[in-house]
Amino acid sequence: MRLGSIVLIVALCSFTAYYIYEPVPEEIEERWKLMLTNSFFRSLSHLADLCELLGLKDYMGIMYFITLAERVVPVSDEHVEVTEETFDGVEVVLYQPKQKDGDAELMRAVIYLHGGGWCLGSSRMSPYDLLARKIVTELDAVVLSVEYRLAPAHHFPVPYEDVYRVVKHFLQKGVLAKYSVDPGRVAVSGDSAGGNLAAAVSQQLQKEPGEEVRLKAQALIYPVLQALDLNTPSYQQNQDMPILPRTLMVRFWSEYFTSDKALFRAMMANTHNNPESSSLLKFVNWSAFLPETYHKKYNYTAPAVAEGAGGAGVWMDGPSRPFADPRASPLLVPDSALRSLPKAYVLTYGKLGMKESTYKPSPGMTAVCWSVVLCWDQE
Repeated sequence: MRLGSIVLIVALCSFTAYYIYEPVPEEIEERWKLMLTNSFFRSLSHLADLCELLGLKDYMGIMYFITLAERVVPVSDEHVEVTEETFDGVEVVLYQPKQKDGDAELMRAVIYLHGGGWCLGSSRMSPYDLLARKIVTELDAVVLSVEYRLAPAHHFPVPYEDVYRVVKHFLQKGVLAKYSVDPGRVAVSGDSAGGNLAAAVSQQLQKEPGEEVRLKAQALIYPVLQALDLNTPSYQQNQDMPILPRTLMVRFWSEYFTSDKALFRAMMANTHNNPESSSLLKFVNWSAFLPETYHKKYNYTAPAVAEGAGGAGVWMDGPSRPFADPRASPLLVPDSALRSLPKAYVLTYGKLGMKESTYKPSPGMTAVCWSVVLCWDQE
């Protein structure tokens, strides 16, 4: 009996160690904290897969527990006044510095869009609540955090349209005056999927004729900007990276567009392009854009193009394919569309499967990148 118990305990400990331990780059701080967090994510992901397989609940419905676990009720404190409002039918959380007597100076503003792969996340999560307060206190700025609707309940373009309506509403002179915001100092920012939405909205606003108030700047934090090539070097290199492996990133993309698993399978195989979207692959040919030093052992191979009926990429035919839409993939535009954009600060990270998607020098680089600061934390 005692021997059996010892064997069981050893086996259990070995399994736990195997499940929790994950090779993590040496330069990562608090490596064990990352491993434990990743084991939680993997456990939840396995549970989500099982529930979906059994027909109990869809995958993202289970993963949404991450959002619920971090949810808070934003409240005012001694430095920040917090209100929850609705702008053109979309919920927002507004953070404002508490005004001192006689302080009538107009303030800067930041419109912030949370990340979460368009499927998870909330402006009411603790990390985003803390970030908004930090921006308010350190920049003396108004922060508008947008509670846009999420996939898979609301596929593209709904999240984008929610954000676009909020930004348009906020940029009205009367609304800015109500919150003591300087019309010449309004920026948009977001992380990951939020960076995608920020870039897309910035592009669309530049097309609007007669706009009286323009965005001053974009701050894009590891934004994911294209869905045509999901096998770039960083996708390959970080295929099994903790927290955000390639499988989950591809799943976020596919769920953003549709709940049809055919697209997920095609995206995993990188065979989701058709002749229409293939004409845009020139914008994501990383071998032509990345400096030679970053190529390392990787060689560029153009994604396969599905032809005709019956192929893996025919889940949605013709011009309606959303991953070729710049509102979903804002990298897929010519230089002429970039030159008039607000100044951009782009932060990317070498451990995520999206770094090539944030780097696009081109023949017109001298005309485009005068307004871009690219911060690349490489390995």
